[in-house]
Amino acid sequence: MRFALLLHSDEPSEGEISPDLIQEMQEAFGAYGRALESAGVLVAAEVLAQSPETTTVTLRMGSAQVQDGPFASTKEALAGIFVVDVPDRDAAIGWAEKCPGAQYGSVEVRAAATSFVDGAWTR
Repeated sequence: MRFALLLHSDEPSEGEISPDLIQEMQEAFGAYGRALESAGVLVAAEVLAQSPETTTVTLRMGSAQVQDGPFASTKEALAGIFVVDVPDRDAAIGWAEKCPGAQYGSVEVRAAATSFVDGAWTR
């Protein structure tokens, strides 16, 4: 069963985080990613650009609307995502608890309703 581990956190300002802390977090997330790979559960992982680099597209009445920034304005932003394929929600929660992002933000565990695998949608 696939789950998205959605990492939410406050977006730091330029220079707000020390280079040493950035290096420490890169190492922690690298170790986490390798642990997911070693366990054979990692499907995908992405660190997302900050909100100011976001573009939102909507299609209404046949017309595309393109605007800068995220659709919703919130204090915390979606910072990254891990997609894992595990037996059940408890296993997904177990991996979320090990995520370095849970130390300073939150990790939302959301089951995939359907997944596109090998050219087709599957449940």
